[in-house]
Amino acid sequence: MSQVIRNVLKVAGNTFLSRVLGFVRDIVLAHLFGAGNAADAFFVAQRIPNLFRRLFGEGAFSQAFVPILGEYRAAKSAADTRNFVADVTGWLALVLAGITILGILGASLLVYFMAPGFAANPAKFSLTVELTRITFPYLFLVSLVALSGGILNTYGQFTIPAFTPVFLNLGLITAALFWAPHLARPAVAVAWGMIFGGMAQLAFQLPALRHVGHLHLPRLRRNDPGIARVLKLMGPAAFGASVAQINLFLNTVLASLVGSNVVSYLYYSDRLVEFPLGVFGVALGTVVLPELSRQAAGKSPAFPSTLDWGLRWTWLIGLPATVGLLLLGHRLLLSLFAYGAYSAADAAQSALSLTGYGLGILPIIAVRVLAPAFYARQDTRTPVYFGMLSVGINIAVSLVLAWPLHQLGLSLATTAGAVGNAFLLVFRLRKTGIYRPLAGWTPFLAKTSAAAAAMGIALWYFRSPVPEWIAWTAAQRIFHIVLLVAAASLLYFLVLLAWRLPELSALRQQYRGP
Repeated sequence: MSQVIRNVLKVAGNTFLSRVLGFVRDIVLAHLFGAGNAADAFFVAQRIPNLFRRLFGEGAFSQAFVPILGEYRAAKSAADTRNFVADVTGWLALVLAGITILGILGASLLVYFMAPGFAANPAKFSLTVELTRITFPYLFLVSLVALSGGILNTYGQFTIPAFTPVFLNLGLITAALFWAPHLARPAVAVAWGMIFGGMAQLAFQLPALRHVGHLHLPRLRRNDPGIARVLKLMGPAAFGASVAQINLFLNTVLASLVGSNVVSYLYYSDRLVEFPLGVFGVALGTVVLPELSRQAAGKSPAFPSTLDWGLRWTWLIGLPATVGLLLLGHRLLLSLFAYGAYSAADAAQSALSLTGYGLGILPIIAVRVLAPAFYARQDTRTPVYFGMLSVGINIAVSLVLAWPLHQLGLSLATTAGAVGNAFLLVFRLRKTGIYRPLAGWTPFLAKTSAAAAAMGIALWYFRSPVPEWIAWTAAQRIFHIVLLVAAASLLYFLVLLAWRLPELSALRQQYRGP
């Protein structure tokens, strides 16, 4: 387990840098676009290839490919493994190229399908179509990046894939700062920045692939049995790994219909929620899948304890993140984005959706730990079935709450779907005997809940009123928010250290070294 902790720390550390740059990127975009038509157009345009990336590339592919590659590495020769990787690369690239061409040609239909409310504003609709045509090839690039990352993770190389997203943020930031001001439509420059960032991501991983012996020319053989197994797993995994994206897609459709600028309000609040999800949720999911796959292949008795460990850390980090966002969300939005074209009124509207999204942090991270328990055992049907049910929950709640509550209702619907998905996954794991909670959960929950309550009371007492926050300068806002977040985090962990929480003792041992 010590190696798993060390790998999670590596991924989280590198992902943290990427997320910080992501905040810088979003601050720049907020200053440039605010929450107007150009912002809505760009956010929908970049969301479309990202949705397809989850459906056909990164999420589904990783869940299907990594367990099979792990088997090849353990049971096949090095030559067979190299041939398998070369074949998968060729077929994946071919499929992605076809989807990319179709996406560019059918951009207007995709935009109409994704954001039908934009059709009422021809200029906004036209700009979204143009930006979609520019950004759609990012699907091809980032899916190959995901292939490379899956290979590297299987070989225990977690640092390079975790650092790779930095280049996407650098591409967007550079385009927004140095190219966009010189164009009549700045969003066009930012869209091209997304493509340049994707190219840099792929190029950055190539030396690491060569180092592990898997920088191959693509091939299109069909006689490798591993290809058929990946395809068999990938079909249902495309849905199971994409539930969150499908929910986001439904939110985008409804957001374009229920009110002006709702797409932008949802985007900016989602960026704050993505920080704990991206840093810790991605780190857990990235490390847990190869580890569980290895344990499942070897029928290791450590499988349930690894899963239990992941769930405890989900609660340990997700609980204070939820409390912090609920209490400081409005002030975080003001501190990060309320400059230039993004107004204090926009921050107030985004804060509504942040409340709904914030409640979903725990179940969303939990799904990223629970679903790999099925994929590692090459069971893709169960998470797909539960994913479909969670989408149904999201649709039902959205239709009830979207029009009266707008962005708040849509974000609450996303959270409701995540709660349903997490509950069903853990219920099935326990019913089938794959997972049984280990001893110590009752004191663990009591201690972490009490520490989070103490942190929440301190934040409630020491946070300044929103009108004061609005009147402050940017430097004052940043100083106060950094001070509050640092002090609250320190209080939470000091309380847990005082109570000698075993999970923190294990973490402290990793920092001390072997």
